[in-house]
Amino acid sequence: MFTMLMLPLLVMAPHKFVDTGPDLGKAEGQCRPNEPGPAFIVDVVGMKDRKGLLKLEVYPSNDQDFLQDDNILINAGKVFRRAEIETPPSGPVSLCIRVPGPGPYSVTLLHDRDRNRKFGWTVDGIGFAGNPRLGWSKPKAAKTRAIAGPGRTPLRIVMNYRRGLGVAPLKEFRTR
Repeated sequence: MFTMLMLPLLVMAPHKFVDTGPDLGKAEGQCRPNEPGPAFIVDVVGMKDRKGLLKLEVYPSNDQDFLQDDNILINAGKVFRRAEIETPPSGPVSLCIRVPGPGPYSVTLLHDRDRNRKFGWTVDGIGFAGNPRLGWSKPKAAKTRAIAGPGRTPLRIVMNYRRGLGVAPLKEFRTR
């Protein structure tokens, strides 16, 4: 959808403009059968329920680019990958996401319980590689860093949900 606010972006770089959308980064992030990697295989633990979508995203592992707008990253030629699945009704939950090559990446996982494609701290769950303790602001990229090997690298992400005025894992999944 084009708006007048996009006009300066089109004038500055009309040949490079990529419109935002829920599918941005999905083709690059999709794991294919029998593909050896590099990729992250993420086991999700501590989900509040089985509603909505799970959205796994990979970013450059530096504070400037971590959680940056996907359009900005892609238009600058930087890494951004997304994998999204319906939350399975039961059983273990695992997602696979391809990365461009071995190395460090910051990884985030959104449990989009209300399916609005945004993080709402009162409704949704969030998790990161490294499972950092969350505060009032986003964690530093180094706390969410995972090192991808040449094959499929396993990760375990514990989900966090609103608890009082903060965000933390559900009681049975707290480690701190």
